[in-house]
Amino acid sequence: MIKILCVGKIKEKYLNDLIDDYLKRISKYTKIEIIELKDNSIYQKEISNLKEHINDNDYNIALDLRGIMLSSNDLALKIDHIRSINSNITFIIGGSLGLDEEIRNKADLVLSFSNLTFPHGLFRGLLLEQIYRSFKIINNETYHK
Repeated sequence: MIKILCVGKIKEKYLNDLIDDYLKRISKYTKIEIIELKDNSIYQKEISNLKEHINDNDYNIALDLRGIMLSSNDLALKIDHIRSINSNITFIIGGSLGLDEEIRNKADLVLSFSNLTFPHGLFRGLLLEQIYRSFKIINNETYHK
């Protein structure tokens, strides 16, 4: 199972449509769930809410600008390897102020998609697209490049 743990709701219909499309595509390969936590104006409360939902038994991947960058093929290999040792992968997306050091240190992997900053809804769509792409690569299925 793959879980996306994130802060805030997506308000834009076009982003929700994108997210729903990739959730449907990914569900062909694995169970997937998005857990949306309330956006909080107090950073420590937001971080505390995230920590409460992180399961130490899952393989936790924190998404953070300070993480390592992987190619799509390397991410697919990583996901395939993780699934052979742990059936639950949780991707953690922080709020607008990002993740604190404790969450980054607690994660099994800290991953960055870019040095650029993205809006949360768009980033969620990008993450889901890369997860979908990973499953296409893992299963040797064609997908546009």
